[in-house]
Amino acid sequence: MNIDVRLEEAAVASVGKVFSPDIVQRAVKAVLEDYPEINQPALTVLVTVDKEIRSLNERFMGIDAPTDVLSFPSGELTEFGEEETYLGDIMISLETAARQAAQGGHSLAQEVELLSVHGALHLLGYDHGDEDEKRQMWGAQATILEKLANPLAPP
Repeated sequence: MNIDVRLEEAAVASVGKVFSPDIVQRAVKAVLEDYPEINQPALTVLVTVDKEIRSLNERFMGIDAPTDVLSFPSGELTEFGEEETYLGDIMISLETAARQAAQGGHSLAQEVELLSVHGALHLLGYDHGDEDEKRQMWGAQATILEKLANPLAPP
C-alpha cells in the first residue's frame, strides 16, 4: 500500500495549527483495508489551500468556488495485476476543512479523516449522484468512520 501524502506549507500556515499527514494516512488505509483484492493500491493526497482547490474545482467541475475535497480516479480499477494499482489523486483544502470543523464543533483531525475517507471512496468508484448511490456511499463512509472511532456522520 502506497499512500503518498503531500502537505503544502501554505495549507498549514493558513490554519495556524500543527497538522500531521498521519491523519490522512490512517484514514485512507482504513478504507483500503476493506479491498484486499486490489493488489498494491497506491494513491496521492495533496493537502492544499482554497485557492488551489478552487482552481481545480472550476476547471474540472465547472464550479468557481473552493470545496473541501476533490477526487480524480485513475480508472485502473478494471484490472488487478501483479503490479501496483494506482487509484488516483485526492485534494483536500485544509482551509475549508478547518472552517467546516469549527462550524460543526469538532476537531480539524476528525474533519480531515472524514474528507480522506470520502475522497478514497470516490477513487474506488463510489458516488452520491442519486439517492441509491448516496445511500451506498454514506453507508460505507459511516462504517469506516466508526472503525476509526470518528463520531462524524455523512451529511
